Amino acid sequence: MAKPALSAALLAALRKLDTPTVCNALELAAPERRGFGYTVDPLVCAAPELPAMVGYARTATLRAVQPSALAGAEAKARRLAYYEYVASGPGPTIMVIQDLDGARAGYGAWWGEVNTAIHKGLGCLGCVTDGSIRDLDMLAPGFQLLAGQVGPSHAFVHCVDFGTPVNVAGMAVRHGDLLHADQHGAVIVPEAVAGKVVEAAGLLARREAVMLKAARAKGFNLDKLRRAMADADEIH
Repeated sequence: MAKPALSAALLAALRKLDTPTVCNALELAAPERRGFGYTVDPLVCAAPELPAMVGYARTATLRAVQPSALAGAEAKARRLAYYEYVASGPGPTIMVIQDLDGARAGYGAWWGEVNTAIHKGLGCLGCVTDGSIRDLDMLAPGFQLLAGQVGPSHAFVHCVDFGTPVNVAGMAVRHGDLLHADQHGAVIVPEAVAGKVVEAAGLLARREAVMLKAARAKGFNLDKLRRAMADADEIH
């Protein structure tokens, strides 16, 4: 497996942040990204208690309303090719899977007990999908799922393609994009500004600390708010 483009230390620093904080930091580090590059449609989070996941996108598309045109050995070979793609470097990885069934997206679940175990074993941290998930009490420990809905059946779910550009919950993703995701949703972090995102997050935290301290103190009023805002602006 190829080495990740970013250092382990930088990936670890990004994992300490929540996804809204990363979005805020991107407004400073890459202001042109303020209005896109993140999920905008609501998603169900399988494990809100898990920390953020940070990894490189592996993309795929699926359908579930109708059976695949492939069968037997051909279908098995196709699925194995998909898993080979999932395991390809660099890592760690996050699956981003678009459901192509349109208004019936989520008709069948790709994700459950077995697939989460397989993907985790292949170095995958989780998935962001507009499809459905199931087996919520039997998912691989630590494996995160953000999905369009929860459903009971896998119906005729099958992979259509992989490695191609996808759009999930309003976020356009390409193979290899660096993703940050938690219970709030997901955002693409341009690798060129990843370090600046961490720095900007620290700056924002220091500014917010001034505002929060003032707001939570006894006797807080508009005058103290104005003073806190001015003090926060002086932090660079």
